[in-house]
Amino acid sequence: MDQVKIILQYILPKHLISRLVGYLAAARLGFFSHLLIKLFIKAFKIDMTEAKYEQASDYRSFNEFFTRPLKEGIRPLADAADIIAHPVDGTISQLGPITDGKLVQAKNHDYSLQTLLGGEADTAAPFLGGQFATIYLAPKDYHRIHMPVSGTLREMIYVPGDLFSVNPLTAENVPNLFARNERVVTIFDTELGPMALVLVGATIVASIETVWAGTITPPTGKTVHRWQYPATGPTAVRLEKGAEMGRFKLGSTVVLAFAPEQLEFLADQQLGSTTRMGAAFAKRLQPND
Repeated sequence: MDQVKIILQYILPKHLISRLVGYLAAARLGFFSHLLIKLFIKAFKIDMTEAKYEQASDYRSFNEFFTRPLKEGIRPLADAADIIAHPVDGTISQLGPITDGKLVQAKNHDYSLQTLLGGEADTAAPFLGGQFATIYLAPKDYHRIHMPVSGTLREMIYVPGDLFSVNPLTAENVPNLFARNERVVTIFDTELGPMALVLVGATIVASIETVWAGTITPPTGKTVHRWQYPATGPTAVRLEKGAEMGRFKLGSTVVLAFAPEQLEFLADQQLGSTTRMGAAFAKRLQPND
């Protein structure tokens, strides 16, 4: 059955399916939307006591529910200056060094950092020899993405691509998964040096948004698009640690990349570890470390 699932992903019209699901998820369908939300909560055992609005009837559409805000204080921020916080709720699927310009995807699979970040060698160069982490967001998870450290946006890159599922089964069987799926790459300047935060699309991910530009996709494109941002002035985008930076409408994956000799992941952060947005993830290295 696993092989059948993989084969179907190659042959099904994933973009069309995703956009149809996205249209349905965005529609305000009253009783039908509320019923769909209730079924989803039950199927994925979602803890609605964490949500700012706990009842299915509080949401006008499935998308409003899926990107639901949490109650104030439910995700305490590890705010020590030398601590990097988790950007999302999810599960760590990979983390470790960027070796020879490659990131580990799964056992026996790696992929190119340069391709992931949009194909330009200059974009990837600052991260070579650094550290990366990949976090998978399951359907039950909170789907807003937050800043692991404070930073100023330097560049945003839309990279067109496929829409394979990003669940563990697909990661183990589809080569170059995260570098072939549609994605939005963001590059921030931080106290740790440059940081890449990549929002990877997936099957039935109906939308990827950022707080400064709104919806980036859909519509989909066929070419890479780049937006440059100033470091200072009224149009600069400065986001503090813990601030929301974007969101997925339906689940997906984020990939983080950091420059060399800037951080080390905490010892309790292992493959398969559950993540909670705002919790301690890594520690900043001091010059003498």
